[in-house]
Amino acid sequence: MSRRAALRRAAVREWGPLAAAVRTALAERGARALALTLTATALTALVQLVQNQSWGYGPVRALGAVRAEDPFWSALLRTPLSLFVPALDLPVWGALAQILLVFGVAEICLGRWRTLAVAYAATLAGTLYARIGVALGPEAFLGLPASDARVVDTGPSAAVVALAVYVCHQRRARFTGALVVVAMVVEVLVKDNLAGREHLAAIAVVLAVCGVREWLGRRAPATRTGRRPPAPGAGRRRSAQGLGAGGGGTRSGAPPMRSWNFRRGPAQRTSWW
Repeated sequence: MSRRAALRRAAVREWGPLAAAVRTALAERGARALALTLTATALTALVQLVQNQSWGYGPVRALGAVRAEDPFWSALLRTPLSLFVPALDLPVWGALAQILLVFGVAEICLGRWRTLAVAYAATLAGTLYARIGVALGPEAFLGLPASDARVVDTGPSAAVVALAVYVCHQRRARFTGALVVVAMVVEVLVKDNLAGREHLAAIAVVLAVCGVREWLGRRAPATRTGRRPPAPGAGRRRSAQGLGAGGGGTRSGAPPMRSWNFRRGPAQRTSWW
């Protein structure tokens, strides 16, 4: 087999199920399959437009900017909108492209509500990590300097990274998921900042959720039946043992029942119940 053919087979094995799911959903439902994604993309573009206006910067910061120094409940109320507040120092087209691609694939593969749940869990994980890291201080492991308490949390990027890892795990695109994780680790090693740390916190939460789901999935068959699933061929072995070597007798070991004809006496044939 040539190297090109081997690469093609690997690509089909890695992305084939994912591409098939996206293609089928778009063919059957069209734009309705991406209702959440299109709404999130439009909302992010609108927030970016508003916060770049002299009159809009203040309201966007007051409603959607989350910092570690903010009161906890106030930051928690701002978290839903913070998911759609892109960073001012980065080009907005990059954030919009990420949302359109990753949110779109996640909405098709996971469903609308699960996509939202994973996105908000990842965003909340980054927010909580920032508070814990600042409280620990720069001397502690995974600690953060006090200056990071005034830095605005990452916007949609943490949710995008978490959704990418979650979808890769669900669709068994292991190489792609590992590549995303490695890229985020390299980002922190090259440029250690709050956004990169929050990306890793979001990935850690998603990997924990995936691990719990795998454990529950393996445990579910035994829990439903109260015992482990039977080994392959066990049913056939029990049937052979019940019938016996001579073939006479039921599975319970009792002799076969005979039907009775009141005019002729016992019937000549046996009836198996």
